Amino acid sequence: MGLATGLAAGWAYWYYVGCYSGTCPITSSPFNSTLYGGVLGWLAGGMIRSSEKTTKTENQSNSNS
Repeated sequence: MGLATGLAAGWAYWYYVGCYSGTCPITSSPFNSTLYGGVLGWLAGGMIRSSEKTTKTENQSNSNS
């Protein structure tokens, strides 16, 4: 889910903001911008999933006490 959201956000950033001079390494190309957004979305999704697992584990250990 995070990857798909990141890919869409990266492409949208290139489309709506972009870099008209062509000197921006990330936003000058739709491929680079989409790939960068996908990586960031994947990392953010992993952080959220890790946080949810930690919360579930803490809740289970508290209910067993």
